[in-house]
Amino acid sequence: MSAPSSRALPLPGLLQRLLHVLFFGLLMLLAGCASPPALAPSPQGLLRDDLFGAVGPVPAPQQVLAMTPAMVDYAEQEITALARSKGLRQGMLDALYKRGQLQLEYDDSRTRNAAEAFEARRGNCLSLVLMTAAFAKHLGLPVRFNSVFVEELWSRSGDLYLVAGHVNLSLGQPRLERSGARVFDVGELLTIDFLPADQLRRQRSRVIEEGTVLAMYYNNRSAESLREGQLDAAYGWARAALLSDPRFLAAQNTLGVIYRRAGHPALAEQVFRQLLQQEPANTQTLSNLVLVLQERGQAVEAQLLSARLRELQPEPPYKFYDQGIEAMRRGEFQEAKRLFTRELERAAYVHEFHFWLALANYGLGQMDEVRKHLALAREHSTTPMDRERYAAKLESLRRGSRAAERLPG
Repeated sequence: MSAPSSRALPLPGLLQRLLHVLFFGLLMLLAGCASPPALAPSPQGLLRDDLFGAVGPVPAPQQVLAMTPAMVDYAEQEITALARSKGLRQGMLDALYKRGQLQLEYDDSRTRNAAEAFEARRGNCLSLVLMTAAFAKHLGLPVRFNSVFVEELWSRSGDLYLVAGHVNLSLGQPRLERSGARVFDVGELLTIDFLPADQLRRQRSRVIEEGTVLAMYYNNRSAESLREGQLDAAYGWARAALLSDPRFLAAQNTLGVIYRRAGHPALAEQVFRQLLQQEPANTQTLSNLVLVLQERGQAVEAQLLSARLRELQPEPPYKFYDQGIEAMRRGEFQEAKRLFTRELERAAYVHEFHFWLALANYGLGQMDEVRKHLALAREHSTTPMDRERYAAKLESLRRGSRAAERLPG
């Protein structure tokens, strides 16, 4: 059986950045791609619909992957035309991602379902996975979702810390057996992923169910609602995630964050404790539980768990970044450069780190380094607005402008 092949798409990752929620220092979001337990508690015991108001219907699972008439037309015209010469699978991929076709743009500002991503011609990694899967299912191509074990990638939005997971999908070639059942050979899978093929061969992954991918979508939407302070909406999305896959522990963690923010610390504690029974070394949930215990006056246990947390995670995410910001405010550009460089050594793809390292180099007059890290900030940015901002700064430098950068207050 041949090894799965892979294809690097011309977008920054057709693989999901899972938004995860937890409190760290202030507030943090969820756990990564850990394997779910064989037997998970029913989510019904964790849900409290009576504490939150309705904010509109959450789309049903079939709606998340639904094909619109415009998508069906695109499949029947553009994809079918390419399939005649390239085969169905390759024709679909070229029609979706080849330059000159849809002109998709990477946008991590929100998570769209399959139809929304197609209509907007943009989406984050999970949105593109959903859209690709929707077309593949419509065309009869077998789809397999994979959770890829990668090092955690942290980002931050206000007082929320986000942890990025990694998901990709594999497409098979349709075959028709005598019984009429459609099957595919694992050896003929084509894995669609932004990572280069040599990196994919070194990464382990596990197959996940469609229900888990849908739970990831709902959980992303919950995290995005939390980011906007919309607690009722966040609860509705988290509820859908738990019902889609009760074993998806990240959604439990999100639910605990929601309870804590909504002023229900006892419920938050219950959720976090139940999650830690299944994953005792989950640092995100440990961080959340420590804060809840401190708020509830349980100082002794909070101190014990804090010590355990320091063993598991001696250097919290964003520690050197925050120290670098303080050094910048003091005008200590060399120290700031050292600290931002340390943060980049463990998270090389966070655009804010490159941007602030560029500012530190600007303070030192090292303009080649400024241009280098502004270019990297643009390359790793996740929204069109950020890409335009960094591009404008780069263009200003190319014109020889030395206008003073204004540090945020």
